Amino acid sequence: MTTDAALDEALGAAKRDPALLRAAGALLDNDLAVAEAILRPHLHRRPTDVAAIRMLAELAGRLGRYADAEALLRRALELAPGFTAARANLATALYRQNRPAEAIAALDAILEAEPGHAGHQNLKAAALSRLGGYEEALALYAEVLARLPDQPKVWMSYGHVLKTVGRTDEGVAAYRRAIALAPTLGEAWWSLANLKTVRLGAEDAAALEAALAVEPLGVHDRLHLHFALARALEDAGEAERAFAHYAEGNRLRHAMIGYDAAEATAGVDRAVALFTPVFFAARQGQGSPAPDPIFILGMPRAGSTLVEQILASHPLVEGTMELPDVPLLARRLGAGRENGDLYPESLAGLDAGALRALGEEYLERTRVQRRERRPFFIDKMPNNWVHVGLIHLILPNARIVDARRHPLDCCFSNFRQHYARGQGFSYSLADMGRYYADYVRLMAHFEGVLPGRIHRVVHERLVDDPEGEVRALLAYLGLDFDPTCLRFHENPRAVRTASSEQVRRPLNRDGQGQWRPYESWLEPLKAALGPVIEAYPEAPAQWQTGNRGAAEPVPAPK
Repeated sequence: MTTDAALDEALGAAKRDPALLRAAGALLDNDLAVAEAILRPHLHRRPTDVAAIRMLAELAGRLGRYADAEALLRRALELAPGFTAARANLATALYRQNRPAEAIAALDAILEAEPGHAGHQNLKAAALSRLGGYEEALALYAEVLARLPDQPKVWMSYGHVLKTVGRTDEGVAAYRRAIALAPTLGEAWWSLANLKTVRLGAEDAAALEAALAVEPLGVHDRLHLHFALARALEDAGEAERAFAHYAEGNRLRHAMIGYDAAEATAGVDRAVALFTPVFFAARQGQGSPAPDPIFILGMPRAGSTLVEQILASHPLVEGTMELPDVPLLARRLGAGRENGDLYPESLAGLDAGALRALGEEYLERTRVQRRERRPFFIDKMPNNWVHVGLIHLILPNARIVDARRHPLDCCFSNFRQHYARGQGFSYSLADMGRYYADYVRLMAHFEGVLPGRIHRVVHERLVDDPEGEVRALLAYLGLDFDPTCLRFHENPRAVRTASSEQVRRPLNRDGQGQWRPYESWLEPLKAALGPVIEAYPEAPAQWQTGNRGAAEPVPAPK
């Protein structure tokens, strides 16, 4: 192990090493190829150089290879336990891998030596928020801002948590403070615009246009500003200009992520081929028998948060948040295979013991979210529709609820939304229509091979007949009707999704038909959806006979 004196000497030597100085410069310029070309040979010659190990971990983190970064940082700390900077980087790597409890443990060790370090406190507050520790997170943000009141990104993060716990007015004030400090901070503008109870006025629209005219302006700020300006123009009734800015924000985001719609379609094809009645019959009774989880899935912006809020108002059901655990298990089951990602085919090779172990692992991973210790808990992750087969195999007694909304309302709502991460399909009308159609196709397949296994909640039916639909849902779950489920908007629980304000209001039809003013530009979406539109059970007649002519050109932002 390296002593503190030896660590100081090693870090001092790194500052004098020309090769490491060049690598540091390359990292500063984000020239990762050059940095890697320097660091790997250097570590081959000097494998215990902790400064170089940390730099290579930084490179891995920027590439999104957080597990590699974690392994490198643990090696650095094995060599130099007092290497505080490496421990801070390790906390970040753990956080990025959705392991907030471990990140907090690492941060607590650092904060003992460096109490009041704003960066460490900010990361701890973010990790606490992922675990539902909102009050402690708010206290940390408030402490940092009392010392450092001119930090716009901290004000923005503070606003996120205030919004989550229902302190919307304070959240608005925090976002406004962030914008006042950094008028081109696009994420703060979008966070404000994305509050469903806030309308941006003419002054806001003018400020957004001025921010977009600033040069240089990073692409992340620019795309967020386009989304926010689109929302402001939409509120003003300027559909053509609003759509132009939605289209530009989506175009910028789509160019950054490289989403391939064909991969999602191929994944559905493979799931349909694998998950047959014979396949499931051969594995009947396997997996963990626990009945605790209630999975709410479907398309984003389809009403899943509303269904979650209704169920979380029942005294026997605990609401949590969008849990990453099923996708993480699926990713692991497909990783490291010679022929690439073979998930879900890899499930065919798992025996009864392995399936039960996966179910038990899921329950253990999610236990930290179950603060109220109610008999049942909700895992609301819309994109888990692609993992219904896995869920059924490892947790055959869990309940699965499919939240569904009219395809045009649902898809256009996604097009209007910028997500912090994921949802790569949502930044192209054609990709989105194809994704929705793939979702419908796979869910129909599971309804055929696992009859009665999935309960569907159709959003329009829920709005029209709340009590009837809620009673049917609770009956599927084996729960007695409780009238508090109809007063879901009075539930004070924290809600992290974009629908957090909406579910604090009684049921309404505000979101129905929002695509209508934009119909002239939605032909790529309609073409990709195809017969799915007409097949939707709750499609009003006028929605089925909409414009089928050539799409108008997308207007340029004005």
